[in-house]
Amino acid sequence: MTQTDDAALSDYIASSGKAAWEVPDITPATPRREVRNVGIIGAGTMGGGISMNFATAGYNIRIVETTQEALDRGLAVVRGNYQRSADRGRFPVEEVDIRMGRYDGRLALADLADCDMVIEAVFENMDLKKQIFTELDRVMKPGAILATNTSALDIDEIASVTSRPEDVIGMHFFSPANVMKLLEIVRAEKTASDVLATSLDIAREINKIAVVVGVCPGFVGNRILFARQDQANKLVYQGIMPWNVDAALNAFGFKMGPFQMADLAGLDIGWSKGAKTTNPIRDALCEMDRRGQKTKAGYYDYDENRTPLPSDVTAGIIRDITGAEPAKMPQEYIIDICICPMINEAVKILEENKAQRPGDVDVVWLNGYGWPADKGGPMYYGDMIGAQKVLDVMQKLAAEDPNLAPAKTLEDLAANGGKFTKIDTGGLKTDRA
Repeated sequence: MTQTDDAALSDYIASSGKAAWEVPDITPATPRREVRNVGIIGAGTMGGGISMNFATAGYNIRIVETTQEALDRGLAVVRGNYQRSADRGRFPVEEVDIRMGRYDGRLALADLADCDMVIEAVFENMDLKKQIFTELDRVMKPGAILATNTSALDIDEIASVTSRPEDVIGMHFFSPANVMKLLEIVRAEKTASDVLATSLDIAREINKIAVVVGVCPGFVGNRILFARQDQANKLVYQGIMPWNVDAALNAFGFKMGPFQMADLAGLDIGWSKGAKTTNPIRDALCEMDRRGQKTKAGYYDYDENRTPLPSDVTAGIIRDITGAEPAKMPQEYIIDICICPMINEAVKILEENKAQRPGDVDVVWLNGYGWPADKGGPMYYGDMIGAQKVLDVMQKLAAEDPNLAPAKTLEDLAANGGKFTKIDTGGLKTDRA
């Protein structure tokens, strides 16, 4: 890029980040709720990480687990994280005990009753979350903010089991939650304005980059991620090996491709022994105890330094399940096939008014998913390559799969020479609008 291009990109990223905090009906005059004591449900990877943001910012934390063993284990991980940071000189070692002193571990949801806000961080299971929110509705004091950390589930459905859906909001932290900057704040149909305003203020206090989004499967970030993952899986069924898909996306600028990311997260997320899911390759790997980096084998084999190595075992599983012989494809084709559907899905999100503006989409992907900064985000990159190029790719993909039909707005942009970053959504739409 030229210096002019670099300046324009920097200006775009900065202005998009600033604009993401702006919600038309939220002003300094909007009432806020007082939040001093925060309850966290779950002391595992997500709950523990979420709690650290609040403890670091000076909030009192009441954290609940189902057993003393799980609670002790979770708090030990939190202490270990703080201790490592202190050992690296990020803050005085005395600060470890100060922050841990803000924790109060409990074993019953009823012990959260007097908290000003509670954040649920349990497994992604709708029945479990509804059970928890039914109980929270019963025990929490009036006016408490009831937040869920769900990454994809319908928050309106979760809120429906309470007598106070106006108090319910989504706060989707990204893993590891004590490190990742992005926070998707999900405004449900009946979320009260003061709940949203308070949640935005808290996001600033705990040093997050917040983006307000609407309720849809996967919200903004994961919905676009699902589109990429679907295409990556289809390529594997065509004989393109996972490491070749990842290599193309690494060349695009992602530090991790979809299969590298899956191995890091753990292939057994959402899987249980004997399960038959929509991804039989993943199922077969898990049945062999190839569950990702933690077992030193997943899509890749791993050496003692966790270096990913192409796996003959995985190649054999893919061949057995798909019947496809190993194939080659130019990296630029793999990039087009994975990236253009992401742009198309982002356009659909904007059409449905589930994001406030195109820049919000880019803020999500730059700060939550490692989108390469020199390509500005899915919307900015769409402008870099042009709407006609995106449309051409989507039309080819749609010929094989009608679910990949180009968004109407994409067709309009291509016809009129329009810009993805200039799409006018009219703002986030809910029942209040």
